[in-house]
Amino acid sequence: MTLPPRSAAPALLQVDAIVGRLAGTQALQEVCRFLHESFRHYRWVGIYRREGEMLVLDAWDGPSQTEHTRIPIDRGLCGRAVREGATVIVDDVRTSTEYLACFRETRAEIVVPIRQADAVVGEIDIDGNEVGAFDASDRRFLEAVAARLSDALGPTRAALPTV
Repeated sequence: MTLPPRSAAPALLQVDAIVGRLAGTQALQEVCRFLHESFRHYRWVGIYRREGEMLVLDAWDGPSQTEHTRIPIDRGLCGRAVREGATVIVDDVRTSTEYLACFRETRAEIVVPIRQADAVVGEIDIDGNEVGAFDASDRRFLEAVAARLSDALGPTRAALPTV
């Protein structure tokens, strides 16, 4: 699904407004709510904070919370995004051996690293209910959102530099 540029620019302004008036987990929670409500194909939105070799769910919005509130960085698509320091898009999670199943309806996933300097300190994880739900426009938009969330994550414990 293509995210029209005319949707992305005002959405980034809204993210700026959120992180300008809220801090920490409150800001992250509000960004999750905003993304989930504003983009129909973002069926579940979560933000994980990196704590050493673990990803810890800090905020989310969607139909229900995932059982994966703590993910070792050596597992799953979320771990792969941290290890590689790059956005991961999977068109059909049923074809991925790395996918950690959360919701029966999920068919696609995008995971975008959040950085502070050269370190991945967290990530945005979004599930979609349609095969091929995410494309390059989502990648560009969510990478811009991730850049705005760096300070909202605050100082993280043992965030290690990545590739």
